[in-house]
Amino acid sequence: MTTLKDMKAGDHGRVQGFNAATPAYRRKLLSMGLTPGAEIQVIRVAPLGDPVEIRVRGCSISLRKDEAAALLVEGLS
Repeated sequence: MTTLKDMKAGDHGRVQGFNAATPAYRRKLLSMGLTPGAEIQVIRVAPLGDPVEIRVRGCSISLRKDEAAALLVEGLS
């Protein structure tokens, strides 16, 4: 298991949970569709790793590096 921050463009994964996020921050991620079990694909990562664009449930969203670090992801091949 890794965090979204450590994934590269083109990687696929499944959301496993949240890493020490505050309750309000966790609710924000959940409202964007990042619920446990949701499959994600990393579309692109900015040169310094901030932001990260992902596709989840047919929508593209961008997350800041701190947001990506709070998301625990299981890599899929």
